[in-house]
Amino acid sequence: MTQQSEGKYNIKAISKMLGIQPGTLRAWERRYKMIAPVRNESGHRLYSEEHLRVLKWLVGKVEQGFTISQAVSLLDKQGLTEETDTESPTGNRVDDLTEELMQSLLKFDESKAHQLMNRAFSMYTIDKVVIDVLGTLLVRIGDLWEHNQITTAHEHFATAVLRARISNLMQTFPHNGLLPKVVAVCGPNEHHELGLLMFTLYVRRKGFEVIYLGSSIKEEDMEVVIDTVKPRFLFLSCTMRENIDQTLGVIDQLQKTKDFVHVGIGGLAVNSLPQRIKEAYKENLVGSSKEDWDSWLKTNL
Repeated sequence: MTQQSEGKYNIKAISKMLGIQPGTLRAWERRYKMIAPVRNESGHRLYSEEHLRVLKWLVGKVEQGFTISQAVSLLDKQGLTEETDTESPTGNRVDDLTEELMQSLLKFDESKAHQLMNRAFSMYTIDKVVIDVLGTLLVRIGDLWEHNQITTAHEHFATAVLRARISNLMQTFPHNGLLPKVVAVCGPNEHHELGLLMFTLYVRRKGFEVIYLGSSIKEEDMEVVIDTVKPRFLFLSCTMRENIDQTLGVIDQLQKTKDFVHVGIGGLAVNSLPQRIKEAYKENLVGSSKEDWDSWLKTNL
């Protein structure tokens, strides 16, 4: 975590600077999840300069007559007003930011990449950055690598940088003990974790306790975890087309032997399945957008 994104203000200080009650601020965070304060060893919220900037913008909109819901929606669509007023080469600051981040990763410039991610998180909600910026980047990097337009070194470096940032974010979200447990794992022979990490972050933000297994897990070891944890959901990720048949085979096996588990699957290889295969596994396809994920969870809860 960079110094710019470290927590430095407690909720009392933030409340005083913004002129709103701590209870109001907690309610905003709980309902709209527009920021994710880090927590110290005692579990108390700590806010960064980025968080303060976002909150000041939201409070300003509320003072202009917007509801907090409308203000968060506006933030999600366009980012902070003072940023969107600047000149944009394409007219879309999210696209420009994503492209700049892509170039920094392809140049192995980790410091610049973190600066750009800090800027993104200071301009937009967490969901928008993770899905519209990092998600778009994930697809582009995977496509470039698959078509031999970038090296394996580029792909590994980009994945490592993004994985570290997503993992740090993931630790900031508490889980709701009333919600069922979730296991997240890559399919057989899969080594691309970034898509699964992003989906796991989304589920963690929903309050689910997630047992993240990542890649290189044997099928028999996966079953041991399932028998021990007794999760309601198991999410599988498959990026490479050559691994999709074996991953679907895992679903078939689990549905026969672990009928208490709802299995979901996503990833680039899943998106390119023939329609007849998609139809056969339609109950397992979680989709590729936040709206798809919301719908899948709602259907299976």
